[in-house]
Amino acid sequence: MDMTTQIKNSLISRIKDSDDMNFLKALQTIFDSSEQSLYQLSPEQDNSIASGREDIKNGDYIDNNELMADIKEWLTKK
Repeated sequence: MDMTTQIKNSLISRIKDSDDMNFLKALQTIFDSSEQSLYQLSPEQDNSIASGREDIKNGDYIDNNELMADIKEWLTKK
């Protein structure tokens, strides 16, 4: 077993056994802050994602197979 797996297993065990709410909240804060730095988006990116989700919700999108067929048709006309 490699060191990474040993550390993960140790942490999982300690978290499962803990009833200390302050400890668990501190871990949650660490995980949340590390995830935020990985996926920190600009306002423009957030707006673009929100707009895309709204389009999907409203059915304003094209199926991938249909899109590929349209592209193939367009390419044959060139």
